[in-house]
Amino acid sequence: MIINVKMKSLPVDEQPREKLIAAGAAALSDAELLAIFLRTGIKGTNVVVLARQILQEFGSLRALLAATEPEFCQIKGLGVAKYVQLQAVVEMSRRFLAEQLERSDALTSPQLTRDYLRAKLRDLPHEVFAVLFLDNKHRVIRFEALFYGTIDSASVYPRVVVKKALERNAAAVIFAHNHPSGIAEPSHADRMITDKLVSALQLIDIKVLDHFVIGDSDIASFAERGWL
Repeated sequence: MIINVKMKSLPVDEQPREKLIAAGAAALSDAELLAIFLRTGIKGTNVVVLARQILQEFGSLRALLAATEPEFCQIKGLGVAKYVQLQAVVEMSRRFLAEQLERSDALTSPQLTRDYLRAKLRDLPHEVFAVLFLDNKHRVIRFEALFYGTIDSASVYPRVVVKKALERNAAAVIFAHNHPSGIAEPSHADRMITDKLVSALQLIDIKVLDHFVIGDSDIASFAERGWL
């Protein structure tokens, strides 16, 4: 049972905004971060309690961020304006990661690369095959989603990847696709299409650095497994 307490009666170090200023955003719980975003509670419920109730309803912060507009707006205390604001925050975080990645070497920033690809692909409801096009210093030229649906040899076309790589003047690429099942383990089809893509790109002297399979809580790397 959640007991409602007025925000002003809480100790200063338990008030989300003051706690963030004093200790930094990382010190806050999911509910406290959400409370700062919500700004105000509803009648009879302070904002921290409301945030906890919302997270209980969705099950996790991730589920809340991935909610559709109807799912989000059916919760008391939320609405279209909050949904739009939250989606803007999510997109800003993705762009922040993209900007960081663009300024770095994708090979020397493996965690940043994984974080970016996870943010782009993990919560999609269907499989998406995407490519990070890199220059000769392994800096990101562009991220592009190329194929949608089940990833197999019939749905991913090497000639399209080759054409896009030439258009982007890429010297190297990193492939990535998600498994909506949540299991990151690459399938036989994943390995087959990767081999075909590697062979096609070798003909135009473009190196495949890795192929990441994005699962729910894990990411599988072809390079780490010695498959490239």
